[in-house]
Amino acid sequence: MGMNTDTNKYTILFAIGMVIVVGSLLAFTASSLAPNIDVNKRLEKQQNILYAMGINENTSSSAKFVSTEKAPDLFKQYIVEQIIIQGGDISSSEDAYLIDVKKQQANSKAGIERKLPLFVGEKENEKFYIAPIRGKGLWDAIWAYVAMDENMVIQGAYFDHKGETPGLGANIKERFFMDDFIGEHLMENGNFKGITVSKSNADPKNVDKMDYEVDAIAGATITGDGVAAMIKSELKLYVPYFKSLKAKAYGTSL
Repeated sequence: MGMNTDTNKYTILFAIGMVIVVGSLLAFTASSLAPNIDVNKRLEKQQNILYAMGINENTSSSAKFVSTEKAPDLFKQYIVEQIIIQGGDISSSEDAYLIDVKKQQANSKAGIERKLPLFVGEKENEKFYIAPIRGKGLWDAIWAYVAMDENMVIQGAYFDHKGETPGLGANIKERFFMDDFIGEHLMENGNFKGITVSKSNADPKNVDKMDYEVDAIAGATITGDGVAAMIKSELKLYVPYFKSLKAKAYGTSL
């Protein structure tokens, strides 16, 4: 005698069975794809870091990373050290790659001392210090990789976002916006100043690199404010490290 498929019991058992089968398939798929996902995340970080220090394939108007095939070798060639800063401790570590900036921000809010990753690059006898930072835009997260010299003058930057408005806030990842930050000073008379994304900027061609301002994107005020807040709150955390570089260079103590 066959099972009666019109009963509530059959419907419940069938639903439970489908949940188990689908759940198992999803879990298997997720676990099998995890290594590829990790590799892709690592390659994306390499591309972002290299982009910020000027190792990219930009055209005259568009931003373009080096290819995923080239990224690992170029990263080994140009990135000479990975650093973890935690409180007063500074250590070299290949694990800087593994630091989740979002998680470290949450740790800081919970009273746990935060780890700050920093990537040191060398190109044409110049050093670059690339910091990954994260903030909040209009709709969701925004983040950046900012390359600086030893004086905290910006040498390059790559911005990205999770869900800003296309044609408006999403333009933070366009060259016309990102390139404006090159040469901008973050410090004023030994104090951290940051950079304002200003609608009333009196220097729209961005000639003055010591006005601590870049031109805002039309129609993207909140996203621009988020970029400015991210730079001011996140890069300020690296000031003690850069002051220690100067102290070592001049043989003085902080």
